[in-house]
Amino acid sequence: MSRDSKQKAQQRVEQIDAFNRELAALEIENVLTLPEQDKEIVRKHHEKTISSMAKQFDIDVTHAEKQLTIGMKIVSFLGALAFAASIFFLFYQYWGRLETITQTIVLVLSPLFTLGLTWLLLVHEKSGYFAKIAGLVTVVCFVLNLSMLGQIYNLTPSPSAFILWSILSLGLAYACYSRLLLAFGLMFFASFLSAKMGTWVGIYWISFGERPENFLLPALVIFMLGHLRQEQYQGFPQIYRIFGALILFIPILILSHWGAGSYLDLANDNIEGLYQISGFVIASGLIWYGIKKDWRESVNTGTVFFTLFLYTKFYDWWWEWLPKYLFFLIIALTSLLVLFIFKRLKAASEQNSKGVIAND
Repeated sequence: MSRDSKQKAQQRVEQIDAFNRELAALEIENVLTLPEQDKEIVRKHHEKTISSMAKQFDIDVTHAEKQLTIGMKIVSFLGALAFAASIFFLFYQYWGRLETITQTIVLVLSPLFTLGLTWLLLVHEKSGYFAKIAGLVTVVCFVLNLSMLGQIYNLTPSPSAFILWSILSLGLAYACYSRLLLAFGLMFFASFLSAKMGTWVGIYWISFGERPENFLLPALVIFMLGHLRQEQYQGFPQIYRIFGALILFIPILILSHWGAGSYLDLANDNIEGLYQISGFVIASGLIWYGIKKDWRESVNTGTVFFTLFLYTKFYDWWWEWLPKYLFFLIIALTSLLVLFIFKRLKAASEQNSKGVIAND
């Protein structure tokens, strides 16, 4: 069973549901009424198509099933995190009681066992929920594997561990269609590239987090990867773009209030002012780019951080000397202004869409 086929089957079911609802609305409005014989032919064809796809794929046929699927996703997410935490604390609870050779065997076999379990679940369990849980446990076991083997045998810490964790997480993310594993893989990749950048400028790699600018290049790389078309993996490009934007904006937000963390040879106030301006410009640019590309997640992320930059500046400027009621009144009025601007942008976008449809 391919992921692409399952997505197409789900889309077909949704198209059939939309067709039936639109046909019912047209009949109520006296726009179109099909003969009963034709309606029966269409109904039987749809029932046969849905029944055939439901036997092959784990798809949602009714609205109730869609609601249950959402619940199952939430439960599987919480279950995966709980299993990962359980494995982590189990290791540390009994680890000191084991011999060194036993510890080594457990560390080596644990990720191999859970990886094999993930593969079996992928083959035999078509919904994929249990495979995602096993995949996350595999990543946790592998992270513990490298970390604790390094402690046991006194190995020199290396940033290369991040790239190994990233490769495993990304591979399992695409195998299991897991956005959570994709997020872990991207964070590991960003940490690896940030650590390497730290070593390139002469600092010890473990201290890479003390320089927020180390994350700027990884953020751009991840965001650019979000431009790749991944039709078989619905939602994956959005994860790339969201995490790319987060990894970009968070360091800028930090540096806009902590100039001492920058590599730039400038006064702290100048560095903070530079990053404050950069934050506004980049957030505005992301909003514009998201509207142009019709990327809702980019528009929302840009809006959130533009608002954060704006409100933190308001706090810096006015919190100490303005009456509190006036301070919050300014924030409220600013929110209304931003809302008005977005309403105008939405109206312009809708007008452009109508123009495109008319030209077609």
